[in-house]
This record gives sequence, structure tokens and C-alpha cells, in this order.
Amino acid sequence: MDEVRIDKYLWAIRVYKTRTDATDACKGGKVRVNGDDVKPSKCVKVGDVITARKGAVLYTYKVLQLIDKRQGAKLVPDYAEDLTPPEEIAKLRAPVETFFLKRDRGTGRPTKKDRRQMEELWENLDYDE
Repeated sequence: MDEVRIDKYLWAIRVYKTRTDATDACKGGKVRVNGDDVKPSKCVKVGDVITARKGAVLYTYKVLQLIDKRQGAKLVPDYAEDLTPPEEIAKLRAPVETFFLKRDRGTGRPTKKDRRQMEELWENLDYDE
């Protein structure tokens, strides 16, 4: 085996749960091989570097061996080297802050004054990174 489709490879090394998810990610521009956007039919070779965005995290893998059948999680390191930086993995543990503005039912649309107050609240939020 000299080449494997990128969508099939990403599914086989368990980056995506289904091959359809992998195909959709390729079509959506979330997958790159050696820095280039790819279509699902793009073939990967040994030594290629794959980056795949899932949510806020950008995962990076190096192709060690080609495979077209899904593998158990323990066998994945034999086929792909995980080069994802720790800063990217830390994004998974980042706290999720939500901010809700509650308006009583039946009060209608916000007035101009209400809208200005809401905008001021949004501007004054402090995001520590």
C-alpha cells in the first residue's frame, strides 16, 4: 500500500468517529496535509504531516505507516505520531464561561437605553488569557 485517502486514514487512526465526519471536515477546510487544504480524496503518504481542527483544538499528526482499517486506540501510535502542542490540548480544559442576559417575558423588545446597558456589560467583560 503506497497511498491511502485522507478521510479513510483520519477515520482509521481515530481522529474522527465516522468516515463521514472525516469527509465533512476535509470538505469544510478543517484538514490540511503539509500545510495545504485537501479534499477527502487526497492520498497521504508516509512522512506527511496532517493538521485537523476539531472545535477549538488544532491536532497535528505525522504519518508513520499507512492503514485503511480502523484500529484500536492502543495501536494508533504505531501508525501516527501525535505532534499536537500541549497548549492546544490545554484548550480542552479551559473553563467555558457563558453570559446570559435575562429579560422578563412580555416586556417586549429592548429600548435604546436597555440596549446601551447590555452593550456596556459586554464591553466591560474581562477575559484573562
